[in-house]
Amino acid sequence: MPTQTIGFGGDVFDLVLRAGPMGKLVLLILLGFSVASWAIIIHKWRLMRRIRRETYLFREIFAESDNLAVVYAATKQYLASPLARMFAAGYAELRTHPPAKMAARGRNGLSDELHEESVKEPTVFDAGRFQRMLSLIASEETIRLERLLPFLATTGSATPFIGLFGTVWGVMNAFHGIGLRGSATLATVAPGISEALIATAAGLAAAIPAVIAYNHFVSQIRVMATEMENFASEFATYAERDLVKRP
Repeated sequence: MPTQTIGFGGDVFDLVLRAGPMGKLVLLILLGFSVASWAIIIHKWRLMRRIRRETYLFREIFAESDNLAVVYAATKQYLASPLARMFAAGYAELRTHPPAKMAARGRNGLSDELHEESVKEPTVFDAGRFQRMLSLIASEETIRLERLLPFLATTGSATPFIGLFGTVWGVMNAFHGIGLRGSATLATVAPGISEALIATAAGLAAAIPAVIAYNHFVSQIRVMATEMENFASEFATYAERDLVKRP
């Protein structure tokens, strides 16, 4: 084989074909990690984009609507938004344990159906319990958003070492071949070392996008978790302020 560089793509492909069984196994494992990581990255990117869009739209409806029943009906259009899911669960909780009566206020608050139920079954509205329930839902939503991210973290931390293992194995084979030939010229050493370094390059190629994507998604999820926490406090305060408690 000529020692001149014919072309990067062709040379790399040729080195992969000439790799030994262990080298090919390492490259196959790294390829699997890389394909799975990119599938997760694309899926998460599309999901987070949808979540941001739907959360923004739901926030507008929640701020502008005068009736929580209308807001609840709108949540069915924004199933990806954690805030919409929190509101739906909170509204269902209010229907299960309605307050004693409605306070006179500018907004219509809950639906007339809830008002009638509150008159028939007077209960005390527990704002602390309501907020704890919303916080629990927010935690569950955060766990849902973090799903599949551990695989990206595993890829980012494990694949460089898998590639390093392939490199060490290839270097061992290269030096073993040198010992058998009895010569250590550049023409003898270079092909084996090049084959070995392919594994390191493949490991880094799998790890770098996974690490970048992991940090990016974790940052976005932290922002969303803070927004959910603020919304839980806002929703609970809103309910406590606008509902009259009866002992």
